[in-house]
Amino acid sequence: MNFKSKAILLLAILAGAAVLGGVAVPLTNHPKFCASCHNIRPSYESWTASTHKEVTCVACHVRPGIEGFIHDKAWAGTKDVVIYLFGTPTDPHNLQATVSSEVCLGCHRAILRVSEIAARDLSPPVKEVGLVMSHRTHMEAFAKREKGEGCTTCHARVVHEKPIKGYPVVIPRGHVAVDSQPYVPDHPEGTKLRSSAQADCFRCHDGKAEHEGKVLSRKCETCHIPGKIGGFLFE
Repeated sequence: MNFKSKAILLLAILAGAAVLGGVAVPLTNHPKFCASCHNIRPSYESWTASTHKEVTCVACHVRPGIEGFIHDKAWAGTKDVVIYLFGTPTDPHNLQATVSSEVCLGCHRAILRVSEIAARDLSPPVKEVGLVMSHRTHMEAFAKREKGEGCTTCHARVVHEKPIKGYPVVIPRGHVAVDSQPYVPDHPEGTKLRSSAQADCFRCHDGKAEHEGKVLSRKCETCHIPGKIGGFLFE
């Protein structure tokens, strides 16, 4: 094969790849493509009922830029398809995915400028206990700890879980009186999603964890306005 023939062949391959990519990428970007895998279907259905139902799967699960596309979509997506077709897919109740905090902050960066959550942004009954929580302080602490923590450490349930006990939106579990009854998640005993659904702020504020040489405070006043917590909090 002479040089001209090789050049033509190479151009044909590149053109074919471009055409295929132009069709395949939009197709695989659609949430219904993700839902075609039976183990992803429950996550798709919970997404359609969530506050993020207008945000596509790839918008959260694929980081922006070339590196994000290659690793999170091309590589991870291809691996998932191969496992689904030829291997043993992960049970829906044990699915875990990493969502970069930078992806979350792409839409919610303004939260880093808020030192206390404004009452208008809180959902009952959290509003009643005067929650005070600096997102910036937590994000800075997560970065220093270098343990892979971030937005989803507290907000992992916001898209693929149901609100607890009639709460209007999914929020991290707290310790208010209306949440004092035993909470039983829908996930089977021993699964990763059941364990995640039962985790709350005390996963870190447990009286043992340290940050910068100090044990994280477990006092009520650390996260709540003192004048509002009487009669609500429990241990």
